[in-house]
Amino acid sequence: MATPTKIEMKDKNTLTIEWDDGRKYDYPLKFLRDESPDANNKGETILWKHYPAPDRGPEKPGMYEIANIEVVGNYAINIKWKDGYDFGIYSWDLLLQMGEYLKSKHSPEK
Repeated sequence: MATPTKIEMKDKNTLTIEWDDGRKYDYPLKFLRDESPDANNKGETILWKHYPAPDRGPEKPGMYEIANIEVVGNYAINIKWKDGYDFGIYSWDLLLQMGEYLKSKHSPEK
């Protein structure tokens, strides 16, 4: 599995991750926050029953601004947002999938 070699802010709205296999993806902060992989954001399924996420309510100041990024073990990062939200753990695999998805959205149609 690929692992990041560099994680940095490209600008105030974009996180860039370079991977050891040569890939490089730009992740819009709004996308990362809206797609945060935790039950409060995505809901959860327990014993085949899905429980939707609670309504997030209106946008809060700092909601799409990163306060800090911490590495979790050898497999993920946890992003702490300036509005205090810090629940999603973004695994390398998930970030690679997100990067491929974003790349496909910006590729010209064939």
